[in-house]
Amino acid sequence: MADRDTLPLPLEVRDRLAELELELSEGDITQKGYEKKRSKLIGAFLPKAPGKGMDPSVPHERRTPVTPGSSSRYHRRRSSGSRDERYRSDVHTEAVQAALAKQKERGKMAVPMPSKRRSLVVQSSMDAYTPPGEEHIGHQDTSSGSEEEGSMQGEGTPTSSQGSINMENWISRAIHGSTTSSTTSSSSTQSGGSGAASRLADVMGQTHLGKSENHSTPPDVTSYTTDSIQVERPQGSTTASRATPKYGNAELMETGDGVPVGGRVSAKIQQLVNTLKRPKRPPLREFFVDDFEELLEVQQPDPNQPKAEGAQMLAMRGEQLGVVTNWPPSLEAALQRWGTISPKAPCLTTMDTNGKPLYILTYGKLWVRSMKVAYNILHKLGSKQEPMVRPGDRVALVFPNNDPAAFMVAFYGCLLAELVPVPIEVPLTRKDAGSQQIGFLLGSCGVTVALTSDACHKGLPKSTTGEIPQFKGWPKLLWFVTESKHLSKPPRDWFPHIKDANNDTAYIEYKTCKDGSVLGVTVMRLALLTHCQALTQSCGYTEAETIVNVLDFKKDVGLWHGILTSVMNMMHVISIPYSLMKVNPLSWIQKVCQYKAKVACVKSRDMHWALVAHKDQRDINLSSLRMLVVADGSNPWSISSCDAFLNVFQSKGLKPEVICPCASSPEALTVAIRRPTDDSNQPPGRGVLSMQGLSHGVIRVDSEEKLSVLTLQDVGTAMPGALMCVVKPDGVPQLCKTDEIGELCVCSVATGTSYYGLSGMTKNTFEVFPMNSVGAPISEYPFTRTGLLGFVGPGGLCFIAGKMDGLMVVGGRRHNADDIVATALAVEPMKFVYRGRIAVFSITVLHDERIVVVAEQRPDSTEEDSFQWMSRVLQAIDGIHQVGVYCLALVPSNTLPKTPLGGIHLSESKQLFLEGSLHPCNVLMCPHTCVTNLPKPRQKQPEIGPASVMVGNLVSGKRIAQASGRDLGQMEDNDQFLFLSEVLQWRAQTTPDHVLYTLLNSRGTIASSLSCVQLHKRAEKIATMLAERGHLQDGDHVALVYPPGIDLIAAFYGCLYAGCVPITVRPPHPQNIATTLPTVKMIVEVSRSACMMTTAVICKLLRSKEASAAVDVRTWPPVLDTDDLPKKKPPLLYKPSNPDTLAYLDFSVSTTGMLAGVKMSHTATSAFCRSIKLQCELYPSREVAICLDPYCGLGFVIWCLCSVYSGHQSILIPPSELEVNPALWLLAVSQYKVRDTFCSYSVMELCTKGLGLQTESLKSRGLDLSRVRTCVVVAEERPRIALTQSFSKLFKDLGLHPRAVSTSFGCRVNLAICLQPHRLGKLADQGTSGPDPTTVYVDMRALRHDRVRLVERGSPHSLPLMESGKILPGVRIIIANPETKGPLGDSHLGEIWVCSGHNASGYFTVYGDEALQSDHFNSRLSFGDTQTIWARTGYLGFLRRTELTDASGERHDALYVVGALDEAMELRGMRYHPIDIETSVIRTHKSITECAVFTWTNLLVVVVELDGSEQEALDLVPLVTNVVLEEHYLIVGVVVVVDIGVIPINSRGEKQRMHLRDGFLADQLDPIYVAYNM
Repeated sequence: MADRDTLPLPLEVRDRLAELELELSEGDITQKGYEKKRSKLIGAFLPKAPGKGMDPSVPHERRTPVTPGSSSRYHRRRSSGSRDERYRSDVHTEAVQAALAKQKERGKMAVPMPSKRRSLVVQSSMDAYTPPGEEHIGHQDTSSGSEEEGSMQGEGTPTSSQGSINMENWISRAIHGSTTSSTTSSSSTQSGGSGAASRLADVMGQTHLGKSENHSTPPDVTSYTTDSIQVERPQGSTTASRATPKYGNAELMETGDGVPVGGRVSAKIQQLVNTLKRPKRPPLREFFVDDFEELLEVQQPDPNQPKAEGAQMLAMRGEQLGVVTNWPPSLEAALQRWGTISPKAPCLTTMDTNGKPLYILTYGKLWVRSMKVAYNILHKLGSKQEPMVRPGDRVALVFPNNDPAAFMVAFYGCLLAELVPVPIEVPLTRKDAGSQQIGFLLGSCGVTVALTSDACHKGLPKSTTGEIPQFKGWPKLLWFVTESKHLSKPPRDWFPHIKDANNDTAYIEYKTCKDGSVLGVTVMRLALLTHCQALTQSCGYTEAETIVNVLDFKKDVGLWHGILTSVMNMMHVISIPYSLMKVNPLSWIQKVCQYKAKVACVKSRDMHWALVAHKDQRDINLSSLRMLVVADGSNPWSISSCDAFLNVFQSKGLKPEVICPCASSPEALTVAIRRPTDDSNQPPGRGVLSMQGLSHGVIRVDSEEKLSVLTLQDVGTAMPGALMCVVKPDGVPQLCKTDEIGELCVCSVATGTSYYGLSGMTKNTFEVFPMNSVGAPISEYPFTRTGLLGFVGPGGLCFIAGKMDGLMVVGGRRHNADDIVATALAVEPMKFVYRGRIAVFSITVLHDERIVVVAEQRPDSTEEDSFQWMSRVLQAIDGIHQVGVYCLALVPSNTLPKTPLGGIHLSESKQLFLEGSLHPCNVLMCPHTCVTNLPKPRQKQPEIGPASVMVGNLVSGKRIAQASGRDLGQMEDNDQFLFLSEVLQWRAQTTPDHVLYTLLNSRGTIASSLSCVQLHKRAEKIATMLAERGHLQDGDHVALVYPPGIDLIAAFYGCLYAGCVPITVRPPHPQNIATTLPTVKMIVEVSRSACMMTTAVICKLLRSKEASAAVDVRTWPPVLDTDDLPKKKPPLLYKPSNPDTLAYLDFSVSTTGMLAGVKMSHTATSAFCRSIKLQCELYPSREVAICLDPYCGLGFVIWCLCSVYSGHQSILIPPSELEVNPALWLLAVSQYKVRDTFCSYSVMELCTKGLGLQTESLKSRGLDLSRVRTCVVVAEERPRIALTQSFSKLFKDLGLHPRAVSTSFGCRVNLAICLQPHRLGKLADQGTSGPDPTTVYVDMRALRHDRVRLVERGSPHSLPLMESGKILPGVRIIIANPETKGPLGDSHLGEIWVCSGHNASGYFTVYGDEALQSDHFNSRLSFGDTQTIWARTGYLGFLRRTELTDASGERHDALYVVGALDEAMELRGMRYHPIDIETSVIRTHKSITECAVFTWTNLLVVVVELDGSEQEALDLVPLVTNVVLEEHYLIVGVVVVVDIGVIPINSRGEKQRMHLRDGFLADQLDPIYVAYNM
């Protein structure tokens, strides 16, 4: 304490300060209150603080560097109250701080803080943000600032806070004494630089700033706190201080390179990218793996890793079990003896919550009542002939933790009745963590009766009829209350049958495994008795001793000492319930004093609680204790509690040799216990082991670093009469060497004998025969595995280093969950984690275990605090254990599932984490550092070049991937026309009244229709209008802005009649003008339209206020309203002469956000219509239903052109009408008995989602789809197989043939390459039955390497692909390598090239980059057939010969489209298609409705739409990261959680990922949460 005397403070002030700090550590006062009182106390003794207008550029050196080293002893003890003391160790705390300091010196890059929507921040920490100005010092506990690594205090703001900060620093310097900060200053002045910048760099452990003053500071991405930080710039300008912690203000920031970027996200991403540029671990060795199984990197064992070198260990034998003559032959016999000889002797005293004795159970009462219970269970349940329970049956004991007396009576009642008690926890609620698993245990044990106390029975949840409902997973139980008043007295002649202990089962103790399943360990009567004898001998129990028990009396040490051994020796047990400990943690020590107890059974937690609370007690005397049994003494972290407890209580009469840690497990009962010696000179065993060694399973005493060591205490020697050895934890049970860690095994009568009903697991655990090095068993008797990891040290002392259940094997090294918990809890500020409520477990991702840390944070912590604490924990664990944490999650306080005694229910927490229902409020994922076993990045192989021999159609032994549709065949009468306008005139003359078009409205009635002659006349009038009002020349471009319908068709033919070139444009959406109108404007401008034609309604819309707000309306070309047409017909219709001139322009926005217009000549248009006519067998007598958008691609051609060319009737259904009436399209198909129909994916999705539950009602309305032969989805993407299949399944009941549904494929260079399935009739003739033959399953891993490998359905990594329809007549296809332009074999994925009469003739663009795209329309192969001119589709795909033959008997070639080339992402040298990753992501959690992925620099960004509460947002981050790693071997860089509808989708139902990417980079998505994976 000397270091505090540097400031002359009076003694009473110092005492008052100490009290204040204690209050703070126990949470009795708030941080704010503490600071206020503290400054008041010391205010008088301080030199005056400098004035307010202090110059912000005061050099850093004058302020004391406040960093870890200066944490004085005094502080350490004070801060101890806040974390789970089981894990307390000063050495460890220092180690953690040193590790963090080391990390800092390395100068690691800072990682960007996740950004969170304001509403989320508010929900997760209500009081986290104080408005600026209310609090001077932000939220730092500056008194312990020394422990908080320069706790980022605002220095630059010239306000009064400046003074108070300085004052605070000054005080803490004075109190801690400058002597202690020798180590400190070095780490903080290391990074030189100026003012707050270096402080910031320090806190965040940022890039190592040089010594020179002239540096550009890294972006301040973390100070969204009230205290603003001012960073000095070389120019002398300072950044504006941020007053409010406002989220979502995209100010201009600078990235690390000093380039200004707009928006917070961008700066963070830039910073993250910089982080990733410096790989932390050495990069993987790169070479190309030709094998399809992309080999995951296997961790190569480090040649320098420590190996065990000791001799083989020998089995250790405990001392002889000396049977004393008067020991009873069984426990029931002991009870009978004491109950009759000394009935007045106290057996058990129970306490109420005030610590007053509630009830004393004497041996007489215990004996009488147990007999009564035994008699009633055996004789009063069921009938005389058919009793409900017979001897040997299992019975559940359900008693609360504060009623040991009732439990004891019931337990002994069962023993007397020869029943097997199964003690379990009280199921408080139906959702109690783990209670379902306990139900399974009861079911498997065949339990039908549950014994309980009156109070407990009243407290159980009841149904309205007063019955106790059946708990989830529980068998049907009869509840039996054991209170005497409810029972009838046994008759005089009835007496329980008391036998000597035998091999019948005495009781079953439940055990929860690592995975949450519950097993029942059976203990035989003989084992029970022998165990009591062994405990009596090793603990030296004598008759009538008093013992204080704080442990759970239903199982483990509490049961063995406090219920069983105590009765054998007629001892008096004082039972302290958990509820009393919560109110008064000192209660057990007070009872030891009050009753002069000789023995106490506690856990290290109880010792820690006593330490925190002992200050108020004056008259404690522990000299009566001869033995303090520490039940969890085998936890490596109990040693610090034991030491600290001894330190404090040695002065109160506690003798050092009294502390007796013991090791136990449900299977082996007590494994070892330290004996209470009288000889206090012999110090207990200590082992200081290197963590590095332990992780390799080797014992190395001490390490050079002194940082990562684990100090263990011995747990005494083996039990009397037992043989103990250590075997390798996995594989054959071979004995370990003396310097090797393994699993302890025990051979003794006193162990469990089996897991009830599980013979396989029993064999592996209870019937183990350890082998020596030559493979011979060391004993003829079986050993029992204890589940404890450790070793036997010198003198036969056992040391336990951890549990098998807590073992995590990461990258071939073993880590113990408890050790990692301890490290996390030693990170400053220790107060951060709520009372040490922290869970550590591992999950398996990508064939290795990954460590997950989940902690409950204090309710008052800010985002900033959380993030800083998390970063430090990661660094500390990395520094001390040399292992990366995969995921660190913080949850609000009191939300982790609890066990009945208040601990954390680990397996349940893990379950919640994996199913995404943990609802964390902060998540940090670090896959980049942990996942080191990714497949090697691919290096491209040189493709086959022209030098390889071309033999016929073979490329180096593979068939060249090429295919073609059938020939166009003979001309028919309308095929001689080269121009569509001529076809229409011909039809108007020959079949004037034949109806071509029928338009339906949302009610399904005909809105309007057009016959050949009506269309002709209408088109003539429009042509007149164009000539007269528009004054247009031949070849002028006209934009047609119409809703889907008949006006559009008439206007199109009107343009052809006038010799103009039409461009169809989707009209602006009246509810969304601001976003839709600019696209219209853009198309009109880019297409150089001389005028626009539209309806009166849209005319009005274009001139509205909203329109002028969105675009400059003055620059529109003239707008013609076709609703009032001139009456006269044109003098002369335009006769086109050259068929290669433009017929129309087709504009479309691609998924990558590019607006591309293609030129369609008259020749191509006619060829196109002819090809479709042949493929779909369209004739004037046919009717076709069309539900498509008529603005571009195949949709436009089918809507506007095909009917005129082929003469069939088109029933037009505008897709927008389906929003009002989803059944409209299908009802029309059924009503008009249509055989062929065309739709889009968005229409199909609308039907699937909107009509999913209405199929029955539609059936009753007469909807019948049995006549449909073909239902074609018009698309420009990979077929959406899931959607088409669910559509087919859903409407199968309404007569839809599953094979009627097919897709088409088109792109910009050729609007339709494939269309139409095989005729259903033909398929039926050939008798092909079974599933659709045109779906194949390919290996996704091979696809990434551009190879196609077919696999069976359901095999791992398989991806179903559906054929894109039959290749149109006159179309030739080849698959080419997009880079080398060489032809590919058909087992390769390549770009689809197409050669056809209806290819578009080029892009129409004003940007003059034709050269760039010219090869899209006229490319030649680099070798092979170098003459043909091909158009490149920009889509990747492959061809497959299928087993089907087409009409001409030819084998049919199917085209499979995999995805767009410019959407594909090149990552780690492999090609990924966004849709595959998105499909995986959508499957991970029920709340993810949509997902889109894109890359940014080298990061994969995943955007998910959340349908659920914002609290679920953070659950998605780990799940998304896991699934992408598992299924795609990729590490996600950023996960963005957004609201529904944020991912933009175009009219064809395709995701516009590039728009999304731009929105993300410009910070316009308003995300709920953005997580940056490190």
